Amino acid sequence: MGAYILKRLLLMIPTLVGVMLVTFVVTQFVPGGPVEQLVHQLQGQPGSGAGAAEAAGGAQRLYRGDAGLDKEKLDELKALYGFDKPPWQRFLGMMSHYAVFDFGESFFHQRSVIELIIDKMPVSASLGLWTFLIVYLTCIPLGVAKAVRDGSTFDVVSSTIILVGYAIPGFVLGIFLLVLLGGGSFWDVFPLRGLTSDNWSELGWWGKITDYAWHVTLPVISLVVGSFAVMTMLTKNSFIEEIRKQYVLTARAKGLTENGVLYGHVFRNAMIPLVTNFPAAFIGAFFAGSILIESIFSLDGLGLLAYESILKRDYPVVLGSLYLFTLIGLFAKLITDISYVLVDPRIQFESVSK
Repeated sequence: MGAYILKRLLLMIPTLVGVMLVTFVVTQFVPGGPVEQLVHQLQGQPGSGAGAAEAAGGAQRLYRGDAGLDKEKLDELKALYGFDKPPWQRFLGMMSHYAVFDFGESFFHQRSVIELIIDKMPVSASLGLWTFLIVYLTCIPLGVAKAVRDGSTFDVVSSTIILVGYAIPGFVLGIFLLVLLGGGSFWDVFPLRGLTSDNWSELGWWGKITDYAWHVTLPVISLVVGSFAVMTMLTKNSFIEEIRKQYVLTARAKGLTENGVLYGHVFRNAMIPLVTNFPAAFIGAFFAGSILIESIFSLDGLGLLAYESILKRDYPVVLGSLYLFTLIGLFAKLITDISYVLVDPRIQFESVSK
């Protein structure tokens, strides 16, 4: 097991470098970079996203060194953002700083990338953790009940409802909920934006809890409904597969009750594929950001930060957050593999790696 973990840790290095290299190369060919956008701002032209690239061919003129600024001023702007160095030198310098978790400062927020991520994380973590808890605590019991009652009316009706929810995109459901319950055309029950009210700091502890729950209800519902189907059906199919095995017939022949067979023998084996995904899902819940849901409900989280950073060509935020989240994802995958051994001792990675 130790050799396998060491091998996986060593493989993380080329994987991480490869992901960053591909992304870095792609950013070199994207028009409307930070220098171009700053030039457009100085000239009073639009300077974000596609607008910068399309504004009277401004980006193309700048690449030819003709953007209404003298060459010295243009060179100063390039030096300000570090674009006066060749790409290979910038990439090596970036990776050397990233190795010690120094992600630099945002071009447009004038704050360090780490500070931005920490500042936006509570919003995304709130949505991710509640979605994670609700999905696991609801889908596993529901999947077990469906497996025990396979083919019954309960199984058919619940599957139909779950699949209908799965077919509805989360952002469509979010818009529908806002129109229906957010003061659109029907009832004004839930707030339209934000994770807390403006007077949240003035409320008591119970008022803060209720205010937070009041704001988070609609975004969480929009995220949860589409996640029910996969976990529920995975649980159901896993239990059905175990129930049909020979050891279950043997346990019943010995006189064990159905609950004794289900929870004493089937449950542990059937939960292996679910439990092993638990660490990665739990870690991912802290850093998951839904761009569309955060945009619809005006939640300033990691998803919205990533989207705006891409539009503004804020490369320190884009590349720094990608490095951090890729590293976290690689470790989460390693923890998932280790949990296989902890849950099912029959699995031996040493024999696989030889």
